[in-house]
Amino acid sequence: MEIIRIGIEDAERIAPLVAAFRVQLKAYKGIRSRPNGEAGREEILEFINAGFPVFAAAEDGALAGYLVCRIDAPCLWVEQLFVREECRRKGAASMLFAKAEELAASMGENTVYNYVHPNNEGMIRFLRAKGYTVLNLIEIRKAYEGEKLTAKIRVEKEVFDY
Repeated sequence: MEIIRIGIEDAERIAPLVAAFRVQLKAYKGIRSRPNGEAGREEILEFINAGFPVFAAAEDGALAGYLVCRIDAPCLWVEQLFVREECRRKGAASMLFAKAEELAASMGENTVYNYVHPNNEGMIRFLRAKGYTVLNLIEIRKAYEGEKLTAKIRVEKEVFDY
């Protein structure tokens, strides 16, 4: 497996992975959806055109997964890390994440910042195994109209709907 830099010319090739990532994110909130390849293509083009480093794990010409980083000096954020289900647990995510850590190190930083959906248990376990254990940010918002919140989360003395 090799890690390759993704450019504009690769947008069509990587779009299905971005679309699958969006379906997975919606599923964490109980929303069923279908992959939208055109939306995936547009999303990845926005990242590339904005100068975000984008990489993919490729094996025998097929893309197994991808990584989108955002540089907000001095921080490097992992915006998206996704590996196709049939390619998981074969090292693709670790190789992609190592690329993010390599970029951060090249900037003189010793950590990568990660946005993770609270229901994404696989990614949370992955990050913990890599030594990422510090909770850095909490996103708080009002409930959407008609949204059904079914759980509570405690942070220190505060309780939030989820």
